[in-house]
Amino acid sequence: MSEEETGNIEDIEGLWLGTLQVQAGMELRLLFNISTMSDGSVNATMDSLDQEVSGIPVESVNYKDRNLRLGVKSVGGVFEGKLKGDGKTLEGEWKQLGSTFPLVLSRIEEKPDTRRAQDPVKPYPYDEEEVFYENTEAGVTLAGTLTLPRSEEPFPAVILITGSGAQNRDEEIMGHRPFLVLSDYLTRRGIAVLRIDDRGVGGSTGSFSQATTEDFAGDVLAGIEYLKSREEIDPSRIGLIGHSEGGLIAPIVAVKSPDVAFIVLMAGPGIPGEEILYLQSDLISRVEGVDNETIARNYAFMKSVYSVAKEEQNDTIAAEKLRKLIMDEVANMSEEEKQKSGYSEANLDVRVNAQVQTLISPWMRFFLTYDPKPTLMQVKCPVLAINGEKDLQVPPEENLKAIEEALKAGGNEDYTVKELPGLNHLFQTAQTGSPSEYATIEETISPTALEVIGDWISEHTQEK
Repeated sequence: MSEEETGNIEDIEGLWLGTLQVQAGMELRLLFNISTMSDGSVNATMDSLDQEVSGIPVESVNYKDRNLRLGVKSVGGVFEGKLKGDGKTLEGEWKQLGSTFPLVLSRIEEKPDTRRAQDPVKPYPYDEEEVFYENTEAGVTLAGTLTLPRSEEPFPAVILITGSGAQNRDEEIMGHRPFLVLSDYLTRRGIAVLRIDDRGVGGSTGSFSQATTEDFAGDVLAGIEYLKSREEIDPSRIGLIGHSEGGLIAPIVAVKSPDVAFIVLMAGPGIPGEEILYLQSDLISRVEGVDNETIARNYAFMKSVYSVAKEEQNDTIAAEKLRKLIMDEVANMSEEEKQKSGYSEANLDVRVNAQVQTLISPWMRFFLTYDPKPTLMQVKCPVLAINGEKDLQVPPEENLKAIEEALKAGGNEDYTVKELPGLNHLFQTAQTGSPSEYATIEETISPTALEVIGDWISEHTQEK
C-alpha cells in the first residue's frame, strides 16, 4: 500500500513509461503502474522492463500541486517529477544510491511487449519438462528445464552451462534469454537440451556466493548422471555447451567424466582470469572513450587489489587491505569520476564493502589464478571453440589462440576454432562490442552462431 498527500490522484493514475540513460549507450526502461484501491488508498508498482523485473512495490506515492514523488525503498530509488499541462508527461529525476538521472515519464495505454524477437512462442513443437536432481556430494538440489524432441528416441543431448554471476536457466541478461533461444533452436534440430538454474538461484538450492568454478563443474557432473538416467537420452551422445565461464567449466567436466561426448566453448577463456580482466577493462574503456591516463591508473589499481586477493589468504586482513586501497582510489577521483562509477557519500560504505566481498570471494580467488591451458591439454573429446570478433569481455585473439595451442599440444585430434565476424560476447551482431550495447540490441543470438553450433553438433552426433 502507498501513502498519498493531498492532490487529485486521478491525474496520475495509469501506466507511466520512461527511459533511464544509465551510462553511455546503456538504457533501462522503467514502468510505473499507479492505481486507486476500492478503499481509496493508492497502490503503485514499478517494472524494470529491460532487466525483466516486475511488480517492485512503490512504498510511497506523494502527489501535491502537480508534483509527484514515488519512493521505491527496496531498490533505494526515488522519482520526483512535475505533471506537465497536457497531463501526459511527468518531467523529473530518478535518484538512486546517491546518483541522479533525468527521467521523463509518459502516459501509455498498455504495457509494452518485452518479448525479444527471437524468444520462442508456445506451443512448442517439442516437449518441455521441469526437472530436479541432486548433486549429493555438495548437498545441492538443482532445478532446470529439459526439452525433448518428438522425433525418434534416444536423442543426443547437451547441458548448457552459464557464464559468471548468479544466472538462471535461461542465462537472463539485459532483457535477453540466450539459453532459452539456444535450447529452442537445438531441440527443434533433434537434440535434447538440459538448462539449469545455478546453485542458489531460482529453483536450485545451495550457496552461490561460496562456490567456485570447480564447484559448478560438480553440478554439471550431476546433470550428466541425471541425463544418463533418462531412457529418452542416448548416454553415448551427451555433450556440454559452456558460455563464458561455462567455457572454463566444460573442459574441467570433460576431463573428469568419460561420459562427455563433445564440448562447445562459446567465448570460453583460454588464458588465466587475471589476464582476461586486464584485457577486458582496457578494451571496454577504449571503446567508451576513456583517456590513456585513466586507463593506466585503472590498470595499476586492479593490479594492486588482485595482488592482495591472490596473496593474502586471511580474509579479515585481506578485507582491511582492500578497503584501504579502494578508499584511497575513490579519494583520488574527481566528482565526475565518482558519479560515473556510482560512488556517493550516501552509498560509499555499502559500495566499498560489496567490492571487498567480491574480491575475497572463493570464486574470485579461484578465477584470478586458474589457468585453463593444462586442463584443455587433457581434453580428448571433440571441441568446438567459437568467439565473436567484437567480444570485449573474453577477447577472441588471445583466448582462441590459447585454446587452439592447448588442444594441439595435448594431441586432440578433433577440434574446430572459429572467430565469428561482427559478434559480441553474447554472440549478438554488434557495433562496438561494448556491454553497454547488450540491452539495446534486439537480437539475442546471431542466427550464424546458432547455425555453426547446430551444424557442428549434428555432425558429431550422427549415429554411425
